Amino acid sequence: MRGGKRTKKRLWRWRSNPLRRRDDVLEAWLVLAVWALIAVGGTLAGAVTARAADDVFAQQRAERTHVRAVLLVDTPHAAPNSYRVVAKVRWTAPDGFVHTGKTLVGAGKKAGTDIEVWTDAQDELTTAPPSRDEATLETGLLGAAAALTASGLAFGVGGLARWRLDRRRVDQWGREWDLVGPQWGHKTG
Repeated sequence: MRGGKRTKKRLWRWRSNPLRRRDDVLEAWLVLAVWALIAVGGTLAGAVTARAADDVFAQQRAERTHVRAVLLVDTPHAAPNSYRVVAKVRWTAPDGFVHTGKTLVGAGKKAGTDIEVWTDAQDELTTAPPSRDEATLETGLLGAAAALTASGLAFGVGGLARWRLDRRRVDQWGREWDLVGPQWGHKTG
């Protein structure tokens, strides 16, 4: 059938057709539901995740403060694959209490060097909160990942359901052929 044109009927599962089966209509509704879930569910999952991540990052920026600390020991020079080492530091909290703890500091520093550290609401050492730009980027990536995950899950479940419908159709065709096939002529053998 070279050069022939293949006609393609749009929305054929929705149209009245003597060959259309109940599973064809079910598949049409399934495809519609999957695409709706991908569009709405994926968007909603991405927006909710991005909003939650943005709130967490804003809370971190509000709770964490940087304070001056003094390095208590000399730090060794860096190994070839690192430029920061763990060292003991001392700092004074805003309430006047003196604290000590271990944190990452630049390699090759001498004891008594002033450094900046970050503390949380309990005056414990913590990491620096993400800047607004870093938080925006991470929020966008987390939202996109959530949207893709929700969409992929909907697509996968829909694909599995369509596969099961196809298996059911093939089984039905086999049963019907077993009934009709012998009426179509002579048997060879």
